[in-house]
Amino acid sequence: MMMKKRILSISIALAGLMSLGAAQAGAGGSHWTYDGKEGPEHWGELSPEFASCSKGRNQSPVNLTGAIKGQLPMLEFDYRAGGREVINNGHTIQVNYAPGSTMRVNGDTYELKQFHFHTPSENTIEGKSFPMEVHFVHANRDGQLAVVAVMFEPGDTNAELEKAWSVMPQDAGGKQALNNPVDARMLLPRERAYYWFSGSLTTPPCSEGVHWFVMKASDVASKAQVQAFTQAIHQKNNRPVQPLNARLILQ
Repeated sequence: MMMKKRILSISIALAGLMSLGAAQAGAGGSHWTYDGKEGPEHWGELSPEFASCSKGRNQSPVNLTGAIKGQLPMLEFDYRAGGREVINNGHTIQVNYAPGSTMRVNGDTYELKQFHFHTPSENTIEGKSFPMEVHFVHANRDGQLAVVAVMFEPGDTNAELEKAWSVMPQDAGGKQALNNPVDARMLLPRERAYYWFSGSLTTPPCSEGVHWFVMKASDVASKAQVQAFTQAIHQKNNRPVQPLNARLILQ
């Protein structure tokens, strides 16, 4: 058990070396897509800035399997109703978040910057894919990133999600202010058990050093909501799972 704790502390200390600015860089520069000659298998060839997409050894997403049990620190969420703008950037639907909502883990505090969606899910659990996945993107005061991922199972209409979906821009570049702010707390499962691994952005430039916290429990969304998302971005937007290489997945 002590060895597992030591592995966790070392891994967390070494992970998360990438800034929020690098995360935002993927929205500009070289054009990339989710299929064809500019699809995921070619991202690393499109620009020198995207080299990690093909050469990186700690890439995301992954298939979460063979997880090692350890004493993972608790995730402490202090979210407010702060989702105030919905944008369609051509690759996903993103909800930009007002300052002041945080997640605290292992003595470090990360502020929620935005959350966005992928369909089908990018990460898989024991080989299982889900209809949709949300990524809550956080940054600490040093610019290190932490992503909390939640899977969506088929179910009833998700009322909190519908606040954003009801004004979701249908064209790339579109944005819409939310008069009724989305509350990210309502999209988190009550059960806070999770998987942890060190990974990367799942879009170019695929920068590594990102803390990933994938929740074991899931949320629900209706089939119509998933279809509406796909229709708005006109494609599936999941990067294929990447090799684990020498990484550990902890639970």
